Amino acid sequence: MTPTWVRVVRWPYTFLVAFSVLVGIFTISTSASLDLPLRDPEGFLGPAYVRLPMLGVLFIAGGVLVQALVQNRSVRGLFSRAVTIVRTEWTWGRLAHAATGLICFYVCYVCYRNLKSFLPVIREDVLYDADLLKLDHWLFFGHYPGLLLHDLLGTGASGFVLSTVYTSYLMLVPVSLAAVLVLNRNLSLGAWYATALSLNWILGVASYYLLPTLGPVFANPSLFYDLPADSGVASLQEYLADNGYEVRHDPWSSDAIYGIAGFASLHVSVVLTACLFFRRIGLNRWLMNVLWVYFACTVLATIYFGWHYVVDDLGGAAIAWASVAIGALVTGNRGYRRRRGQLGRGDAEVGATTDDATTDDATT
Repeated sequence: MTPTWVRVVRWPYTFLVAFSVLVGIFTISTSASLDLPLRDPEGFLGPAYVRLPMLGVLFIAGGVLVQALVQNRSVRGLFSRAVTIVRTEWTWGRLAHAATGLICFYVCYVCYRNLKSFLPVIREDVLYDADLLKLDHWLFFGHYPGLLLHDLLGTGASGFVLSTVYTSYLMLVPVSLAAVLVLNRNLSLGAWYATALSLNWILGVASYYLLPTLGPVFANPSLFYDLPADSGVASLQEYLADNGYEVRHDPWSSDAIYGIAGFASLHVSVVLTACLFFRRIGLNRWLMNVLWVYFACTVLATIYFGWHYVVDDLGGAAIAWASVAIGALVTGNRGYRRRRGQLGRGDAEVGATTDDATTDDATT
């Protein structure tokens, strides 16, 4: 019989659980030392203790219905097939894995938002925007990259398209994580993706403290006056600016969460993390191409709207690569792409190993 400590070490969620606990303790300690309250970044579904279970149930129910529909490609008997899937496939172990991934991800996200909100207090008014503006200007031979994109793409319809791409990121993260946790039977892959996304939040907030910036649109708004004033991005920037002013004025009495930081770009890091992860697990080529186009548009949007400097996007790319690599290592998925390729060529031995690993994950 396998010793308990070996099973714990082999469990794909061991690192993520320990990591989220440590990050949570650090955030609570920081909050106490600064005498600043911890805040839940509220959503339209209410507080976290309501929102998180509700989202989990909705995602699982949606996944089961999709699977039931795919089985027979008919709505007739859909409910009975869904009940059968729940009874035969959704064991308590599988539910526990999905819940662990969602909870740890959310803990890291809430910690990220609060640590980011502490930034004006801890780093005070130390900002490097002037240096990065000069660097952008030098890299593009005396031009600002945002203005070059305005001239190249225009500031009309393209602005609304890129705005839609940029703001849709807010749904991409939880939906893509839920899809992997719910629809994939290899539970270690869900742990890998949840770990990679969680690492994005914490590595990202660490980069904010390493090189504090506001971003071009907040440091030099005159460069972006020609952009549409009624787009989703414009509304978001106005909201962040108002909250930023309120927090900087008096962070101890404000109920707002500070949300302005340039380096590194977490839009770039998270979307690239999704691209790298889904490429390594073998996502359909057509869907993969769509995801790469989405990533390219996201990069353009970060510069076009002045959210980030060029070096911010490069920093985001580095965080994405590190997050996917570390996530693969700590969840036992290092070399997964190679093993998948061998399995695809009909290697019976590798196939047995992969199946055994999946079974272990499901019964841990």
